[in-house]
Amino acid sequence: MATNVYMEALSPTMEEGRVAKWHKREGDAVKAGDTLAEVETDKAIMDLVARTDGVLRQVAVAEGQTVPVGSVVAVIAAPGETVGAAPASAPRTAAPPSGSGKRETGNVGVATASAPVAVATLSSAPPSDATRVKASPLARRIAKEAGVDLKLVAGSGPGGRVVKKDLERTPSQGASAAPTAAAAATFPVSRFPIPERSGAPYEDVPLTQIRKTIAKRLATSLGPIPHFFLTSEVDMERAAEAREALNQQLGEQAGGKVSFNDIVIKATGLALAKHRACNAWFQEDHIRYWNEVHIGMAVAVEDGLITPVIRNADVKSLAEIGREAKELADKARSRRLQPSEYTGSTFSVSNLGMFDIDQFTAVINPPEAGIIAVGSIVQKPVVLDGQVTARRRMRLTMSCDHRVIDGATGAAFLRTLKQMLENPLAMLL
Repeated sequence: MATNVYMEALSPTMEEGRVAKWHKREGDAVKAGDTLAEVETDKAIMDLVARTDGVLRQVAVAEGQTVPVGSVVAVIAAPGETVGAAPASAPRTAAPPSGSGKRETGNVGVATASAPVAVATLSSAPPSDATRVKASPLARRIAKEAGVDLKLVAGSGPGGRVVKKDLERTPSQGASAAPTAAAAATFPVSRFPIPERSGAPYEDVPLTQIRKTIAKRLATSLGPIPHFFLTSEVDMERAAEAREALNQQLGEQAGGKVSFNDIVIKATGLALAKHRACNAWFQEDHIRYWNEVHIGMAVAVEDGLITPVIRNADVKSLAEIGREAKELADKARSRRLQPSEYTGSTFSVSNLGMFDIDQFTAVINPPEAGIIAVGSIVQKPVVLDGQVTARRRMRLTMSCDHRVIDGATGAAFLRTLKQMLENPLAMLL
């Protein structure tokens, strides 16, 4: 019995997917569990996995093509089985209930037909290239920028796939360039796929799945949500001294060091635990006040932005937050986050301080009621005990949903956050 391979959704918000790469070609034998293709969703690149054994037939979607959820992308048939014409799509798969109440990205998979299946003959994907090296999209970009031949790199990913960490330790041609490119890729810079200049007056580039999602979500945030903004300047001298002492101790242990962003996330989590009115979602006919604190951490990726979630940030240590933040950021930039890792945040933190941005306002991520925008830490002359002295200062701007948070409520939260950052011992209270 033949089986249609559908572009499926496991959540209500995934509307379409783009086939980034076929791992199997028409005529290839497949087994249940084999990866058929990589599909770009609105947040990540996920594997389309075979659910049955057979032979891949009539690949209907070429690499780079975007199709709606429910579209037939291929057929898996028994060896020697003949398939004919059939509908090109199937009813949309019902999503399982979501406990988070938040936007989620779907998955892709294979649905088994209850009767013999026939599929219309469509143009096939390009023939297989036997010399093609298996590598993640991020690794390919790093290798291209660094002039590294992927054929010379031993892959440590699934099925021998070359991933970013393989290039970071590769002393191949351009040995000095490879680490530089890899380091640049980990720096949170959002780079849109801008084409090379041509002789035409302009070039048009189709929106990627993540840019489409960002556009839709911004339209549901700045328009309907009545934003207001609160800014406070924080003295970061004690936080900087505490960080230096902690990192000196952590340097002797495995697990990495603590960043200023980790400290802000920890302090934000503790402040939200004290001000539940800000740890809330607007839900149309009610407000949901959360007893748990899950911080969305904005991370810039190649062509957009995603917010992996530090769960229970108020009860985790700084070292735990630091390790988790680094792991999630790396997964975000390689487009390998799972939906459970970027959904369900109750409040968000966006930090542009590393770009030398002194102050900015961030857009609220609905249904959350607030987000903190973190600026750079700079030396400023301030008056202390009647004397002008240089101190490290940082500006925080809180964006509030006025349907949930009033001015005094937001100001009280921001004051608590400022007190914790200015006196890190307050985090122990």
